[in-house]
Amino acid sequence: MSYTIGQVAEETGLSIHTLRFYEKEGILPPVKRNESSRRVYDSADIEWLKFACCLRDTGMTIAEMKRFAQLTIQGDDTIKERIKLLLEQKERINSQIDQLTNYQSMIDYKIKFYSNNVRHLSDK
Repeated sequence: MSYTIGQVAEETGLSIHTLRFYEKEGILPPVKRNESSRRVYDSADIEWLKFACCLRDTGMTIAEMKRFAQLTIQGDDTIKERIKLLLEQKERINSQIDQLTNYQSMIDYKIKFYSNNVRHLSDK
């Protein structure tokens, strides 16, 4: 099945501008074109873009995303390097989770603190 750029934008949540940017920057491999020179995406392109969104949403830089895409295009000889990049990204995610968990604890503390103060004020 093939998709237009508009359909891909709707499916992935990316803007048409971002799709073109990702292609231009090499984050997305060159997209096939039809006889009218319009971009024609397939299911593999959509899956790749969804993974690119995962990488972006977890804080991977554009440069790192480009590097990962280049390695993927180069083939199986780069699998170890791709795993290394993904493990580094996973470590960043774990650090973010730890930080957010700490922030959540701080917020929980303040909620409890304010809740206790409200109860004491209403007792007066």
